[in-house]
Amino acid sequence: MSSRKTPHERRIDKLLERLSSGDYLLVAELSRLGRNMLETLNIINTLSERDIRLTFVRQPELSTSGSHAKLLLAIYSYFAEAERDYISLRTKQGLAAAKANGAQLGRPKGSRNRDGRTLDPFREEILKYLRLGIPLATIRKIINPRLSKPLAYNTYWLYVSSDDELSQVTKTTSSQTE
Repeated sequence: MSSRKTPHERRIDKLLERLSSGDYLLVAELSRLGRNMLETLNIINTLSERDIRLTFVRQPELSTSGSHAKLLLAIYSYFAEAERDYISLRTKQGLAAAKANGAQLGRPKGSRNRDGRTLDPFREEILKYLRLGIPLATIRKIINPRLSKPLAYNTYWLYVSSDDELSQVTKTTSSQTE
């Protein structure tokens, strides 16, 4: 469960609706419960008010039944939030340093996406149609019905543009029609 998502996206609200007095909620660790200290403490407070016991697998010392539980939970929540912020900062610094050293961030331009590989079995057929001067939009209409999941025009365009031979045929046929 990503702590960068909202409670609604993480379905915490749905979980809280299902729990009732006397239930136990088992969580891997405190940092997985909320994305920041305030949210985490609010969730813990809600659980406590509803008499729902909270147990952390990797941090059993944070049992909500101890006398110093609230203090420990607040301290650990703060450290979890600070650690998340520090990890985010280090990641951003690392990306900035890589970019400054000339590294290309993200997927290389023109590389095939996962859906594009779906078209590999149809490569020769696409090549044949392109050589005949058939527009890519029409090729898409011919091939899509044979796929388990229809692909967008952009996927076809990326597939053709990332393949040297297909791309060259497209340029040649388009220059002949001009």
